[in-house]
Amino acid sequence: MRQRSNSARRALVPKVGLVALAGIFALTGMAQASSAAQHRHPTYYVSVGDSYSVGYQPGLGATAGYTGYVARKTRLTLVNFGCAGATTSSVINTVACPDNLPNTAGAVLYPDTTQAAAAEAFITAHHGHIGLITVSIGGNDVTSCSSQANPIPCVGTAVTGITQNVTSLATALRTAAGPNVPLIGLTYPDVLLGAYVYPSLPATPARTALAQESVVAFKSLINPALVKAYAAAGGVLVDVTAATGAYTPLTTTTHVQPYGSIPVAVAKVCSLTWFCKLGNIHATTKGYTLIGKLVVTRYTGLRRA
Repeated sequence: MRQRSNSARRALVPKVGLVALAGIFALTGMAQASSAAQHRHPTYYVSVGDSYSVGYQPGLGATAGYTGYVARKTRLTLVNFGCAGATTSSVINTVACPDNLPNTAGAVLYPDTTQAAAAEAFITAHHGHIGLITVSIGGNDVTSCSSQANPIPCVGTAVTGITQNVTSLATALRTAAGPNVPLIGLTYPDVLLGAYVYPSLPATPARTALAQESVVAFKSLINPALVKAYAAAGGVLVDVTAATGAYTPLTTTTHVQPYGSIPVAVAKVCSLTWFCKLGNIHATTKGYTLIGKLVVTRYTGLRRA
C-alpha cells in the first residue's frame, strides 16, 4: 500500500486537532447546558412534619436539624413545609402554620392552605423533579398521654387517629409524587426514658414506671402503626426509637456523670435529646445528625433497589 508523503501527514495534523477541539467544545457545552438545566430544574427534597422536621432546639429555635444534613449528603434542594407543634390531624386540616420558626432551612409558607395540601401541590407542580420525601409526624398526638396515671390506654386511643391520618397523608403524597420517589417516615427517640433522671435523682416510682411504659408505647403501639401507615403508600419507616437504643433492656446499666449508674437506654437518650437536662423532647445537634444519617442510609438503599 502506498504510504502518505510527509507533507500529506502534516496536513492531517491540524484537521485532527480541530476535530478533537470541536469534540471538547461540544462536551463542555453539553456539561454547561446540563448544569444550567439542573439549576433551572433542581431535584427537590420535600420535608413534611412537626418541630423535628425543622430541627427545633430549645434556646436556638430552628436549626439545620436532620433535614439539613440529608439535603447536604444527597445534594437535593430542601423544601421544608414543617410546622412546630403539628399533629397528624393538623397537618391535614389546619390552614397555615401557627408557629413558623424563623431561619428554618428551606422553609415554605402556606398562609392559605394546609401543610399537606401545600406539599402535595408543590410535588405535583414539580413532578419528575422530586428526589425524596420525608415525614416526621405523630409525636405531638401522644404528648399529653405522659400526664396520665396510666398512659398506655391513652396512647392506644391516639394510635387509631395516627394510623388513619398518616395513611391518608402518605397516600396523598405518593399519589402526587408517583410510584418511584422514596417516601420515608420517621419515628422519634423515646425521650420519656429520661424520666429516670429528670427532674431529679433518685427517680420516683411513678417516673420510673412512665419511662418503662414509654418503651411499650413505642415498640408495641406507635411504631407498628406508623410502619403500617407508610407501607400502605409504598413508603418505609426509619425506626429512630430502636436506632437510639430505647429497646436495650433497662437492666443493662452504665455510669454517666452527673447521674451515676443508669440504664444504657437512658444514657443514650440523655446524649441525643434535651430531655434529661431540660425536660425538653427535642433532639440535640448530635441527635439530629444521627437521624439524618439514618435517613441517608435508607435513602441510599432505596435508590439502589
